[in-house]
Order: sequence, then structure tokens, then C-alpha cells
Amino acid sequence: MRVFILGGTGVVGSAVVRELIARGHELFGLARSGTAAARLGQWGATPIAGDIGCPEPWVGKLPQLDAVVHAACDFDSDMGTTDRRLLDVLLPTLAAQRDPPRLIYTGGCWLFGATGDELATEETPFRPLPAFAWMVPQLRRVLTATGLDGIVIHPAMVYARDGGVFHRLARDAKTGETVSVVESEAVRWPLVHNEDLASLYALALESAPAGSSYIGAAIEGLPIGRIARAFARRFGTGKIEPQIVPVDAIAAELGEWARGYALDQRLSGAKARRELGWRPKHLDPEGEIARLVSS
Repeated sequence: MRVFILGGTGVVGSAVVRELIARGHELFGLARSGTAAARLGQWGATPIAGDIGCPEPWVGKLPQLDAVVHAACDFDSDMGTTDRRLLDVLLPTLAAQRDPPRLIYTGGCWLFGATGDELATEETPFRPLPAFAWMVPQLRRVLTATGLDGIVIHPAMVYARDGGVFHRLARDAKTGETVSVVESEAVRWPLVHNEDLASLYALALESAPAGSSYIGAAIEGLPIGRIARAFARRFGTGKIEPQIVPVDAIAAELGEWARGYALDQRLSGAKARRELGWRPKHLDPEGEIARLVSS
């Protein structure tokens, strides 16, 4: 397939690019900078210069495509407006292509709100974090759009070795500081490694029915305190017990979207396993942290 990816140099998108190229697909990627273009080219993708915040100049220049993967999001106060403008331009352009392309849209675990002990599935009603409420009508636009095959994937909290959602924890541990967690170390995060998530995107691209949605959760819910303590042990911080950061403090530092770090969640990836044959390999993040090479 000829696939165009938005957000192809991010934690999710970079893994998707490498996975799809390894599976023999031809990749094009939106590149906002020369650095992004070089990275995409290094992996074997063809960069297309442009910015999701200004889609008009580049959308009309897209080649004939079999699929688009939308994995881009600017975590700022205008992200909803940016995404709506992007789809306003992108959806009719894709619908006008010779053959109906697939469009995989990236939702997120924070659309399900705090689930507590309930195990959320694709049938669970959305209770979105307010900062991401704009995403619900957007993904419904994708699923019901005419002239293309829309699919939605809801990633769990995405980690990559000591990166992704583990970045702040790893940073604290590597600098010898007490590792900080938001609200409580008992808060559970559903987790997925970016390589496993990339496999799910590839499977959905190749075989998911149009109009379908999948939760990408390899681990249903793991207390974040266990991850913080694993980093503290691995890098020898002076105090194993995590420092608790109030959710209001993290929101003031990063933005309202960061309140998601305090959501206690359990999410199921059973549908993707059952329907697409998804088989995540990274099921022991604490063990992976213990094996990290110091740098």
C-alpha cells in the first residue's frame, strides 16, 4: 500500500513508519522541519513538507494513496481547532481520490475518563477528559465519512523503553532525584509499547473492517507507583518511594491536558487480539526497565 502518515516522527508515528516499511508498504510522511524530513528519509519514507496547522498548501499535492494514518497532535490549547481544520481539508481531498482510501485516526485512552475497577472496552461510553472532548466528534466524522474507510485506534499510555509516557520518570531517576508521580502511586495506567502499538496499526490498515474501532492496550492497568519504583531501583535514586505531585500542579506546568496522568484506568485490548490477531510482545515493563543500559 501507499501510505501517508501524519506525526511520523513522534513516539507512535515513528514506530508505525518503521513497522509499515518492514511489511513492504510505501510510506510518505508529513515533515514540519528539515530534521523531521531527514529522519523520515533515513527510515525509508518519502517526506512531504508541511504542517498540520496549515494543511491547504500540502493537501492538494498528495499523491494517489491507499491509506492515511493520522497520529499527529500538538498538545496545546488550539489542538482541537487545528485538528478540525485539518479534517475539513483532508477528508474531501481523500474522498476525491480514484479509489476510496483507508484513514486510521488516533483517539486515546483519556476519552474513556477514569474507569476505576471497570474494564473499559470499545463499547464503553466516552467520558472524555475536558481538554480532549473535541476529539469525540472528530473521530465520529472519520468513522462516518463517505468516500473513505475510516478506522479509529485508541492507544493506551504509550511507552518506548524509557521514553514516551515514561520520559519524566526516567529523567527523574537518571538525575538521581526522587521520581515523581501525579496524584497517587495507586493510579493505574493502561500501557502499550510503541512497537506493539505499531503492529496494531499495521493489522488495522491491512484487515480491519471500515467503521471499526480498537483499543490498543497490551496491559489493562498497572499502578504507576510500580513503574516509578522500577526506575528508582534501576538508576539508584536516594529514595525509592515516589514523590506525589498534585494534579493541579502538573496541569499548571504542562496544560489542562496533563490531568490525564491522574486518571485511574483499566482498558481492554481483547477486541484487537480477537478480531485482528494482535499479539503484543512487551508485557513486562518493570523487567524492561530493570534491563535498561545506563546512559
